[in-house]
Amino acid sequence: MVGYYHSIDTMGTVDGQGIRYLVFLAGCNLGCLFCHNPDTWKLGTKTITVEEIIADFNRYRPFYEASNGGITVSGGEPLLQADFVAELFAAAKLQGISTTLDTSGFAKIADIDKVLPYTDHIMFGLKGVTKTSYQRLTNADGESIIENLRYMATKHELTIRYLVVPTINDSAEEIAEFIALIQSLPNKHIVDLLGYHEMGVYKWEALGLEYKLRDIRPANKEDITKIKKMLKKEHIMVL
Repeated sequence: MVGYYHSIDTMGTVDGQGIRYLVFLAGCNLGCLFCHNPDTWKLGTKTITVEEIIADFNRYRPFYEASNGGITVSGGEPLLQADFVAELFAAAKLQGISTTLDTSGFAKIADIDKVLPYTDHIMFGLKGVTKTSYQRLTNADGESIIENLRYMATKHELTIRYLVVPTINDSAEEIAEFIALIQSLPNKHIVDLLGYHEMGVYKWEALGLEYKLRDIRPANKEDITKIKKMLKKEHIMVL
């Protein structure tokens, strides 16, 4: 099967356990205003097969195995190409390769169900927990995303990546709702707090797109530490 992709990083170190073979698939309809890869939104014309990915992975396999690494599929939104991801992960599992899905959760349950049976770990990116935050930062209202988070949490232990955007989704009220959401989920999950940054602004400019968060400062260490303390106080596991 052929998939549409943006790029490949053969030595990823922040998107799953160990060293990862990281596939950035093309296509995303969430339209995050802070996205540092807006060039992945369109499906494009670059294609790759499952066989090509597995063969390329095996060229570096000793590095992945030595670090307990594997394959991570990100994007874009990989669940927009659920059939391809399912076939890739199934092929990986046959060779004993660890699989990680990096998703925004903006997808159909039917597509999620295609991929989950072959997925070892899920990194779920949250942009907030309220409709207000999602509507400010994305093309979605967040309701279906939270529903998908709850659904996937019944199937897997998740790493929930919460992007801290100062003045938009870091208020005491929003973090309290985030804590309540985590506590309501079945199974144990880990939270990874990420700070909003401006490293992708140049891509927006290069693509002729208006960057609409210029009035928002990047998150700093103090922002992250404050929220981390709130989570730990409620006995939530935080990286």
